[in-house]
Amino acid sequence: MSAADGPLLVLMPGLGAVATTFVGGVELARRRLAPPVGSFTQLGRLRWPGDGGGPGREVRELLPLAGLESLRFGAWDVAPDDAATVASRAQVFSAAHLEVVGPLLRQIRPRPGVHDPERMRRLRADHVLPRHGHRHTIARLRRDIEEMREQHGAGRAVMVCTVSTETHRPAPPWVRDLDEMERAIDADAPGVTPTMLYAYAALHERVPFANATPNAAVELPALAELATRLGVPVAGKDLKSGQTLIKTALAPALKARLLGLHGWFSTNILGNRDGEVLDDPQAFRSKELTKSGVLDSILEPAVHPELYGGYHHKVSIHYYPPRGDDKEGWDNVDIFGWMGYPMQVKVDFLCRDSILAAPLVLDLALLLDAASRGGRVGVQEWLSFYFKSPSTADGTLPVHDLFAQHRALESGVLSLADAARTSVPAAGGPRGATAAGGSRRPGGHPEGREAKPWSRR
Repeated sequence: MSAADGPLLVLMPGLGAVATTFVGGVELARRRLAPPVGSFTQLGRLRWPGDGGGPGREVRELLPLAGLESLRFGAWDVAPDDAATVASRAQVFSAAHLEVVGPLLRQIRPRPGVHDPERMRRLRADHVLPRHGHRHTIARLRRDIEEMREQHGAGRAVMVCTVSTETHRPAPPWVRDLDEMERAIDADAPGVTPTMLYAYAALHERVPFANATPNAAVELPALAELATRLGVPVAGKDLKSGQTLIKTALAPALKARLLGLHGWFSTNILGNRDGEVLDDPQAFRSKELTKSGVLDSILEPAVHPELYGGYHHKVSIHYYPPRGDDKEGWDNVDIFGWMGYPMQVKVDFLCRDSILAAPLVLDLALLLDAASRGGRVGVQEWLSFYFKSPSTADGTLPVHDLFAQHRALESGVLSLADAARTSVPAAGGPRGATAAGGSRRPGGHPEGREAKPWSRR
């Protein structure tokens, strides 16, 4: 595994509430003014096999991750506002925190974003790249990446896509084959979306890519093939931060107890830009598909048709401006037990959308960078824990059970940690672990280690 030397540039298409909350939170954490709650890379612990009891070792002690102090930031957006203006409008941070992070956020001015008015119909879009064809757009994005790397002196970069949800369209047939996709790009096919263009440009710049949105990108066979060919690790799609997090934790409990399910009704209200975009029925359809697909793989109706065959699953999202970034998710779960008697479970999750999402962006940036330095390429299934609709390397159905995903995440981190310890002699640690998804490319350099960026008090 090569060393995490020098700055790591985190590139974010879409400079909205999630992106600015991530950046501001990193700044507060590295100033020791707030703990990075919700981040596995900063607070998680793992045990080496043979460690015995005890709380285990910190993830950032086991795995040589980029330190928070090394992170630099770049962005694109279809609106020209700097990150401080966006954060002030989003009203996620307190006034005291905004005063602290304001100087850094004011320095982050987005470059013009890729915009398709048919894909993002409810956005202010007055800061966009000219539409001179897909190849021209890709070349401009690649030049942006190169310039931002030079600006920050960053030898490494990661892209976490946080653009708004695009309207849903059936996938064109060319998404299944890379050569066909290349021809579609050459022909300026309308099915090539802004998110696909960001991903394509990132991969050609050898920048690992995480898709935090429900938009189509690296889970498509064509782009997954491109990532493998170019030796770049990728992951996606759609961050699992709120209601689906609860759903993928509760459903395994019902299955473990063999309690039956008649129906699961889920609804959300939120008032941020994401909520406004999702008020478009076609944009909501993209989100609905990622939110609705989790139960079947967990409950396995074909195995227990008497318990889970024919259940009704309904998901809805409502734009309610007074709520802002404070999302509320309601779940009504109609279950049945012994002798078929009905019962109900009700969950009311009053959460903060961007507060839940920001640590996931941090983890994905650091873990994909580590995967790249460790020679991993293509779809990283071990990162499924972070997504509503996880990508799989071979196109098989993904695992949605939160606890199974967490075990895979731990296995993937231990495998990378073992690779780091193999390249640099260190006391303890297993040998010969294998990755939980994702290929490995040859090569690598002796590993260095950075000081811990934050310590609990």
